[in-house]
Amino acid sequence: MVIPTMPKTPPTLPAVRTISVLRPLAWLGLAWHDMRRAGWISLAHGLVLALGGAAIVAIAHNRFWLLAGALSGFLVIAPVLATSLYALSRALERKEKADLGVVLKTWLNWQGSHISKWGNDYWCMVQFGSLLALAATGWVLTSAALITLLAPVTIATPMDFVRYIILPPDNWLFEVWLALGGAMAAPIFASSVVAMPLLLDRRVTLLQAVLTSWQTVLTNPIPMAVWAALIMGFTVLGFGSFMLGLIPIIPLLGHASWHAYRELVDASTLPERESLPQSHVRPAKGSAKS
Repeated sequence: MVIPTMPKTPPTLPAVRTISVLRPLAWLGLAWHDMRRAGWISLAHGLVLALGGAAIVAIAHNRFWLLAGALSGFLVIAPVLATSLYALSRALERKEKADLGVVLKTWLNWQGSHISKWGNDYWCMVQFGSLLALAATGWVLTSAALITLLAPVTIATPMDFVRYIILPPDNWLFEVWLALGGAMAAPIFASSVVAMPLLLDRRVTLLQAVLTSWQTVLTNPIPMAVWAALIMGFTVLGFGSFMLGLIPIIPLLGHASWHAYRELVDASTLPERESLPQSHVRPAKGSAKS
C-alpha cells in the first residue's frame, strides 16, 4: 500500500518593499548617525577587521595569488563578521543601550532563547557563516590556481600583478580573473544582502533568509546594483589606504546594511528572535507544577 505524501509547503517570506535608485545613499547617512551614537564600540569593529586584513597582507605579501584571493574571501564573510554592528543599530532603533554588552550578547548569548539546540533555527547563523566561508575558500583556491597556472611569470607581489596581469594589452588573464570573481560575487551578494540582519532580527530559517535576500535583489535590481557598487568602492578605498580606511568604513557599511534591511524587508509578520511566548518556556527542573 502506497501512502500518499503531502506536498511540502513553500517557506513563508516577508514582503519586500520597492525603493528609489539612490536610496542606498540615505543608508550611509543613517549609518553615520549610528556610528556617532554608538561611539568607540562601533569603530572597534573596524579596527579588529582592519587588523585582520593587515595580518593577511603580512602573511601573504610575497604570494600575491594568495593575497588577492584571501582579501576577496575576507569580503565574502564580512556580512557575518558585521553581525554585532546590526545588533548595535537595532538597539539604537529601539532606544536601548548600544554598548559592549550588546556585542557580547550577540556573539555569546544569542542562542539562549532557543528551546531546542538541535533545530535548524538554532544553527541558521552558523550554517550561513559556514557556507560563506566555504565560498571564500573556493575563491581563494580558484584565484590561486588561475594566477599560478596561467600567469606568464611568477606573480609574487602586487606590482608583479599590475605589471604582468593588468597592464599588458594582449593579456586576457585579468579579464578572466575579474569575470570569475564577479560570477562568484553576484550570487553571494544576492544571497546575503539582507539575510544576516534578518536572521539576527527574526526567527526564520536559513532558506527563508536567503530567498528573501534574492527576492530583495530581484525586486530592486538597480538600487541593489548601486548598493553593491558603493560597498565595492568603499572597500577598495579601505584596502588602498593600507587598511586604515577600514576602521571607519567597516562600521559605516555594517550599520548601513541594517538600515537597508529595515527599509527593504517588512518582517513584522515574523516572530522576533529574542522573544519567546511564555508558554514556550520550559519550567526549571524541580519547579512546582501549576
